[in-house]
Amino acid sequence: MRRPIFLVLVFSVVAGACSWSSTPLATTTPAPLAESSKIFAADGTLVATLHAEENRETVPLSQIPKPLRDAVVAIEDQRFWDHRGVDAKSVLRAVYSNAAEGKVVEGGSTITQQYVKNELVGPDRTVRRKLQEAALAFQLERRYTKERILELYLNTIYFGNGAYGVEAAAHEYFGTSVDKLSLGQAALLAGMIRAPSRTDPYEQPEVASARRGLVLTKMVEIGLATPEQAAAAAAEPLVVTATPADERYPAPYFVERVKQFILDDPRFGPTPAARRNLLFQGGLRIFTTLDLERQAQAEASMAKVLSRPETDPAGAVVSLEPRTGFVRAIVGGRDFFGGGPQAKFDLATQGSRPAGSAFKPFVLAAALEAGIPLTRTYDAPARMSIPLTRQTWNVENYEGGGGGRANLVEATVRSVNTVYAQLILDVGPAEAVARAAKMGITTPLLAYPSAVLGTNDVTPMEMAAAYGTFANRGVAVPPTLITKVAGPGGALLYEHAHSQKRVLEQENADAVVAVLQDVVEQGTAVKAKIGRPAAGKTGTGQEWRDAWFVGFTPELVTSVWVGFPEKQRSMIPPATRILVTGGSWPAEIWQLYNSAALARVPVTPFPEPPPLSVSAEPVLLPVPFVVGMPVEQAELTLSREGLRAVRKKVVSDDYPPGYAVRQSPEGFTEVPGGWTVTLEVSSGPATATVPDLLDRTREEATQRVVESDLAIKVIIQPEPKSPGAGARKGRVWKQSPTAGTRTDRGATVTIWVNPAPRAGR
Repeated sequence: MRRPIFLVLVFSVVAGACSWSSTPLATTTPAPLAESSKIFAADGTLVATLHAEENRETVPLSQIPKPLRDAVVAIEDQRFWDHRGVDAKSVLRAVYSNAAEGKVVEGGSTITQQYVKNELVGPDRTVRRKLQEAALAFQLERRYTKERILELYLNTIYFGNGAYGVEAAAHEYFGTSVDKLSLGQAALLAGMIRAPSRTDPYEQPEVASARRGLVLTKMVEIGLATPEQAAAAAAEPLVVTATPADERYPAPYFVERVKQFILDDPRFGPTPAARRNLLFQGGLRIFTTLDLERQAQAEASMAKVLSRPETDPAGAVVSLEPRTGFVRAIVGGRDFFGGGPQAKFDLATQGSRPAGSAFKPFVLAAALEAGIPLTRTYDAPARMSIPLTRQTWNVENYEGGGGGRANLVEATVRSVNTVYAQLILDVGPAEAVARAAKMGITTPLLAYPSAVLGTNDVTPMEMAAAYGTFANRGVAVPPTLITKVAGPGGALLYEHAHSQKRVLEQENADAVVAVLQDVVEQGTAVKAKIGRPAAGKTGTGQEWRDAWFVGFTPELVTSVWVGFPEKQRSMIPPATRILVTGGSWPAEIWQLYNSAALARVPVTPFPEPPPLSVSAEPVLLPVPFVVGMPVEQAELTLSREGLRAVRKKVVSDDYPPGYAVRQSPEGFTEVPGGWTVTLEVSSGPATATVPDLLDRTREEATQRVVESDLAIKVIIQPEPKSPGAGARKGRVWKQSPTAGTRTDRGATVTIWVNPAPRAGR
C-alpha cells in the first residue's frame, strides 16, 4: 500500500505545482531588497558601510565569478540549467522521504524554489506551502531567464554573520569583493548556504572545511572543476579576515556625525524608524567632506603629544575650511573602537567644556563692532575686585601676572583677565554672547560678565566654526559634513546648499585676526608657530581643568581641546606629566597637525589690517627669574609667559647637574613675546677626584677612571723588583696623578700594569 500512496503524493505535488494559481507571482513580488548604505570621503574613497540587521549589496551576475556560480549549482541544484523551476527527480526523492516519516522532512527544493521560499512565501514546512512554492517557482521560470533567477538568488541568500548576498559574504569572510574570489573561497561560501550557523568558519572551522571539500568533490563529479583544481582549492587557507563583523573604519567620530545627520533630519523620513530603515537598509550613497589624509594627520598629532594613554588626558580636534564650512577631520577621542563604551562619546561635537580665554576674541569682536578701538587702554593689575549689582566680582590674572595699563592688543596677547573683565562690562555681556552666537556658537550661552573668561561650555566643533568667521573676514559659514546623498538607483535625495551670513564688519574681523596673529608670534601661543601666517587664541580652564587652542590660517581653522573626559580634573603634576595650559599640549597638537596638513598648500597671507588696529610697539614681557630651578621647571615657567628656552651645558661647582646656573636675558628684563631665553644648565662640577687604582686589574682601574669622568692611559711594564711584586701580575703597580688628587674633568690618568701571566705557565 505504501507505493500507491507514494505515487499519489508525487502526482499531487507535481500536478499541483503546475496548476496552482491562488497566489499569483505579481501579488507576492518582494519589497526592494535591504541594501547597505555607504559613506564616501571627499575624494570618493569608501569610508564605511552601514547596515543593521542585514548586510546586503546587490551585484550583477556578470561580476559574480564562474567558479562561485558553478559551486552553488553543484551543491544546491545540479540540474538547475535543465529543469523548469521544480526538479521532478528531487521531488520524488523528497516525497518518498516525507511519506516514510509522515511529515515534511526534506524539501527537494531547486534554486528557484529556495528563492521563492526566502523572498515570497516564507519557511513554513507544510505541504500547502510546498505546493505554493512550486507553483510560484514555475511562474518565476516563465517570467525570468535562468541567469536572472541565479542572480536574484545569489544576491539574497544568507551566509551568516549578518551577510546577505555573495558580495557581502566576500567582504565578511575574505575582506575582498566577490569578483576576486578564488575557487576555494567560492566553494566555502557555497557550502555555507544550507546551514550557515553550523558551517560558520569562525566558530566551526573543521565543519566548514569539510563542507568545502564536499562542494569541490561535487564540482569534480559533474565536470565543473578538475581534480587538480579541486585539490589546490582544498589546500587554500579557510578564511582571510581575522575578525567577523564590526570591522574598523577610518574617522569613526566623523562617520557617527554623518549617521546622526540622516537620523535627525525629517527630509529623510517622517519618523525616526523610517529614517533608520533608510540609513541602514536603503542603499544610500552618502558623500562627505572628509579628507582622509588630514584625518590621519590629526589623529597622529594627537597620539604623538598625548603619548601615554594610561595616564594622559584625552583630546579632541575639529578641522574645517572657513570659506566653505567643509569639515575635513574630526578626532572625538582616543579610540572609538577599543576604548570601551565611553570611548564612543564624541568629545569634538558632544563634549561641551568651558572655553577659558579662547572666548575672549568674541568679546574683542563685539567691542570693535561697538566702536571701541584696539588702542583703548585699561588698568591691568594682577587682580581686581569689580562691584556688580548684587555681588563683587573678583578677577585675577593667570599666575598673578600684570601691572600698569594695557591696550586691547597687549591684553589679548598676554591674555590679561583684568582688562577683559572691564571690557565685557563696557560691551555688555548680552551683546558679547550674542556676537559669539552669530559667529557660530550654537550652545545656549549665559550672559554673565564671567562669560569673558570662558565660563560657558562650548564644543570644539562650535569653536572651529566661530573662529572660521574670523578667518573668513566676518562671514559665518555653518560647518558641513555631507555634500550629497543619493539613493541606490542614483536619485539625489539631498544636496548641500552653501549658506553664509556676514556677522562682522570686514575691517573689524581683519583687526581681530591681526591681534590673534600676535598671540601666535609673541604671545601665549608661540608653540603653535608653523612658519607661515597663523592666528589663534589659547584658553586654560579654571584650575587647569580644560586646555584649548583654536587657531587658523586663511585656508584652514582647527580647534584643539585637551582634558580628562570622565570629569573635570586639574591637569597638574602628578595627574599629568606637565602643567597643561592652552599654550602647551593643545598648541603643540595644533602645530604638528597644521604643519602636515598645509605642507603642500601654497602660503596665503592674511589681509592687511586697517590702520591703527594694532599697537605700533611690540608687546614687552618681563622675563621670569629661573636661576636655581631644575631645567624642566625653568622651561615651563618661561613657556607660561610666552617665551622660548634653549639649553647650554656648563660645568658648575655651585649647582647639581640639571639645574639652571645662569640665564640670558637676565630675570625681570623686558623682551617681546616669543623671545628666546638661553639657559646655562649645570653638567656637574668642573673638577674630579682621581680614584685609588693600585693593586686593581686593568679592567677594574679603567671602569673607576671612567666613572670619575676622567680619561685613562695604560702602560704595560714590569714592576721593579720589590717585595710582593710577583703576586701583582696583571695588576696596577703605579698611577699618576696619585689617588685623591683634584684635576680637571676629562684629564688623563696614567696607570702602569704588570704583564699578565702567560697561559699554561
